[in-house]
Amino acid sequence: MSNDSPRILVMGVGNILYTDEGLGVRLVEHLEARYDFSEQVTLFDGGTLGMRLMGPIMECDLLIVLDAVLGGDEPGAIYRLTGDDLRKSLAFKNSMHQTDLVDTLIFCQLAGHCPEAVIIGMEPFDYETMHPEISPLAQERLPLMAEVALKEIAAHGGSFTPKSA
Repeated sequence: MSNDSPRILVMGVGNILYTDEGLGVRLVEHLEARYDFSEQVTLFDGGTLGMRLMGPIMECDLLIVLDAVLGGDEPGAIYRLTGDDLRKSLAFKNSMHQTDLVDTLIFCQLAGHCPEAVIIGMEPFDYETMHPEISPLAQERLPLMAEVALKEIAAHGGSFTPKSA
């Protein structure tokens, strides 16, 4: 890997016990099952790890968070968020995640390295029902969300190839 290639961390977050709150984790599983990624791209199931995510976050140059996003649009809507809009992501609200991801990024900055952050998210259909599977709507829209995530990876110099069946 050349030294000028940004290190990209693709992190799915959410609580997989609450339907669509787990869709970020399910998207990481979807991507891992279907693609091989270049060495500067790391996929990571962040679950609800909170402050324990600091290590992996501090080792990357770009953080792509995959999560459920409350953006006010129709369920299934796909979002790309940066800057102040990050707080629409469930990981950036003190939801069922152990720690607000904004706090984790602030601690990373205080510790000396805070990467650029982008959220690729989907408006959830249901994130309150205790059920380990995402909703049929979220399942149907997952490949579209994956395409947006893959475009983001490619835009920052990462590459991927489909796995052979």
